[in-house]
Amino acid sequence: MKISIILKNPFIKNILSAVAVAGFGFILLILTFLFDALFQRLLDGIIKLFTTDDINMALNWFPPIKHVLFVVIIGLISWPIFRSKLGVLYKAIYMTVPLAVVFATIGLSFYHWPIVVYSLGSLFGIVVLYYLYRTKQPWLYYYALILISLTMLLVSILGVEI
Repeated sequence: MKISIILKNPFIKNILSAVAVAGFGFILLILTFLFDALFQRLLDGIIKLFTTDDINMALNWFPPIKHVLFVVIIGLISWPIFRSKLGVLYKAIYMTVPLAVVFATIGLSFYHWPIVVYSLGSLFGIVVLYYLYRTKQPWLYYYALILISLTMLLVSILGVEI
């Protein structure tokens, strides 16, 4: 059997698309969290130019602000990507990034209050799900949302350090 015939089978194509979203999405997440670490170190370095205090320990509101700033940066990067003419598969793969960043930011910002983390995470997931349903988006976007939601829920429940 030729490979092109196998790849034309919708079932096989969907399975390969789902695997691509999970696999390449994971790679993008690793790169994203490395970028986040660099971004946070850069902010800390800039702050150290003006003070010798450890600003992260002195001001308990500063670390969440850094995470929110990173969400804004990812949002600014994501906007043109989602507005572009890239294919659905590429956008679904990339969609794992902003979803994971928002879920992680919610978790990191409110980790002292698990009920708040789960409530805000659920609310965010429901809002995104509603948006996808309302705008009749392809199934790969739903898959990316469910995949990242469940992954981040497991990260939270198992206490995995990011």
